[in-house]
Amino acid sequence: MTPRWLACRLALLCGVWLTLSACSPTYVLRAGYEEAKILWRRQPIERLLQDPDLDAATRSKLELVLAVRGFARDALALRVNDSYTTFARVDADQVVHVVTAAYQLRLEPYTWWFPVVGRVPYKGFFSEAAARDEAAALERDGYDAWVRPSVAFSTLGWFADPLVSTLLRYDRATLANVIVHELLHNTTYVPGHAEFDESFANFVGHRGAIAFFAARGDDVAVQQATTEWNDALVFSEFLGRFAQRLRDAYAAGVTLPDRQRLFDNGQQEFRELPLRTGMHRDFGTEPLNNAVILQYLAYADRLQLFEDLFHQEDRDLKRTIATVVESVRKSGDDPFAAVSAKVRPVVASAVEASATRSGGRSSHPELPRLEHETVKNRLSGDGRRILQACLVVRRSIDVHAAFHGIDEPTEACPVGDVLAHLVAQPRQ
Repeated sequence: MTPRWLACRLALLCGVWLTLSACSPTYVLRAGYEEAKILWRRQPIERLLQDPDLDAATRSKLELVLAVRGFARDALALRVNDSYTTFARVDADQVVHVVTAAYQLRLEPYTWWFPVVGRVPYKGFFSEAAARDEAAALERDGYDAWVRPSVAFSTLGWFADPLVSTLLRYDRATLANVIVHELLHNTTYVPGHAEFDESFANFVGHRGAIAFFAARGDDVAVQQATTEWNDALVFSEFLGRFAQRLRDAYAAGVTLPDRQRLFDNGQQEFRELPLRTGMHRDFGTEPLNNAVILQYLAYADRLQLFEDLFHQEDRDLKRTIATVVESVRKSGDDPFAAVSAKVRPVVASAVEASATRSGGRSSHPELPRLEHETVKNRLSGDGRRILQACLVVRRSIDVHAAFHGIDEPTEACPVGDVLAHLVAQPRQ
């Protein structure tokens, strides 16, 4: 499933929320109390590292977090403040339990309103029983609901977020991803647009981890982080198509049994994706409803859009982040549209590049946007899968070329040629 660390964004500002929040005072007080308990347990990481009895595994992870934090500040210009300079030990089962809900026959989330963050499609609880009570109440009212655990959360820069001990269970690549993801939320957050906020942070977390390990010369971690990002892109493209299929069906009028057949077909299609990691494996087996699907989509919405802009910005992540932040600041109500307006059309350029590859070809040609209607409507299911696999190979080649300083990597999987051939084939 979506990695457990992907968290709800609840800024727990209790004194203000008692008068402003649409939630009950009891909920706000409990959330504030539990957050305060974590903040009270903070210990400076630098002091912990001076302890000669600190075990090697913990020492390595704490040192990694400080290094990632410094990289995010210096190389990516993220707003780090004092976040992740402290460590808070919590119980192994002390996590946030996140409730999401949706309408049963339309792909639309149920939302809660909070000050600062605006409307969000989730609500966090520090008690699993309270979260399940909330979900049961929503189901009684006719909504789909889902409860999932999350071991990380962000106060959006209002407090110095500590590294909680439950995050130490993750490997180096995932931990680096988490820290950059959370620090992106410190830097920018668009109230009322949780899907954009989380998907943008997902992109920055993945790409930031790749850049961090590349700067350290850690080829093994670069490969792992790159493979995970490739899978995230493939899953995002699939999920976008699946969500659109559901929206079309709901608009046409379907019954709940019809919906279940669509879910079953979607899970079968998912199991045929050329994924190389287990990041999203639960999607293929867990019971689906609209709340589950929307929660996955919240973190994987149009990831290729950010990747396209990244390539357009000469693979400069710091510049890409600045471009997105500035575009969204001026955009008004649709941050995705603001970013899309910055991305040049690339489908035609990919095909044209394949015809003129000899001579001064770019070592990082623009990749075709699969969500573009002129491509999506002309590729069969097999064609999409072939092109997805080719894109995975191509991205891996580009990353390794950049890591080893190769200006023009061998085009082992010529994306333009593949695309030009596939769109010429009749749909079956």
